[in-house]
Amino acid sequence: MAFPSSDTAVQRPDLGALVMEHMQIAGNLGFIGLQAMPLFPVAAQAASYPVIPKEALLSVPETRRAMRAAYNRSDWDFEEGFYSCGEHGWEEPIDDRERKLYQDKFSHDMVCTMRAVDIILRAQEKRIADAVFNASNFTANSVTDEWDDAANATPFDDINEAKISVRDASGMLPNALIISYSTFLDLKACEQIVDRLKYTYPGQDIAAMGAAELARVFDVERVLVGGAVYNSAKKGQDASISSLWSNEYAMLTRVSAGTNILEPCLGRTFLWTEDSDGNTVVEQYRDEKIRGDVIRVRHDVDEEFIVSKTSAGAAVSNISAAVSYLFSNITS
Repeated sequence: MAFPSSDTAVQRPDLGALVMEHMQIAGNLGFIGLQAMPLFPVAAQAASYPVIPKEALLSVPETRRAMRAAYNRSDWDFEEGFYSCGEHGWEEPIDDRERKLYQDKFSHDMVCTMRAVDIILRAQEKRIADAVFNASNFTANSVTDEWDDAANATPFDDINEAKISVRDASGMLPNALIISYSTFLDLKACEQIVDRLKYTYPGQDIAAMGAAELARVFDVERVLVGGAVYNSAKKGQDASISSLWSNEYAMLTRVSAGTNILEPCLGRTFLWTEDSDGNTVVEQYRDEKIRGDVIRVRHDVDEEFIVSKTSAGAAVSNISAAVSYLFSNITS
């Protein structure tokens, strides 16, 4: 049987179809990172992009013109944001002998591909979750009554207060609430929310309601529930399952609804299409040292908030912060 040389990687579109199917159900697995910071394909590995400051969009200058006088005109300058994509990848070796031993039980190629994809997507989710639910990147606003205090919590009031704060800072209203799965359960048990749900959806089982119903109560387009978990234990230790999205935080923000880079939003996941035409690329190459094949899954991305900076790296305008409100002290 002929094999490609060890330095030749062959793309596996058949396994790529498996990858795409896996990505389509990622939301059901609790992956929300790419909904919070959607993919934005770019042709260059690193570049700048234009940022139009809110001062240029929200000002109300004098528009009256006197006869024989010139019209008033704009004199603002756009700012620049920057991204730099980096490569992330994972390999799974498939021993020839092992593949033959178990070929009647399962497909090694598919199992190894699914494992590699899961590692890549879970790592991406963690990078986004760690950046978004982060008091170093956003001002943390502690709630008075934790949202897991069913009798006393006032999440409806807290979110309305946050809407005003975002509107005052950016001139826009937020369109998404990002929460962990445990916070999602706490909100459905909170008396203030239950009262609104039972009158909005009379006769329905509140415990069975989902994110769409909560979004309607809070009057936002989407509630993104981060339910993904990971094993935080070191190799060789018993598994310790932890949530990727902390139940200590929640965020009210604007997430992008399209591919217009000028749209103010929380952030983008820049994808360098010259190196990876999709969020995951599946490849295979031969490794005779192990007498087997290697499945590789990779992508070239940069998850970035929308922040304009000077050439020295100092922030000028932080659009992501202006359109976002980070809640803290969500759980006791």
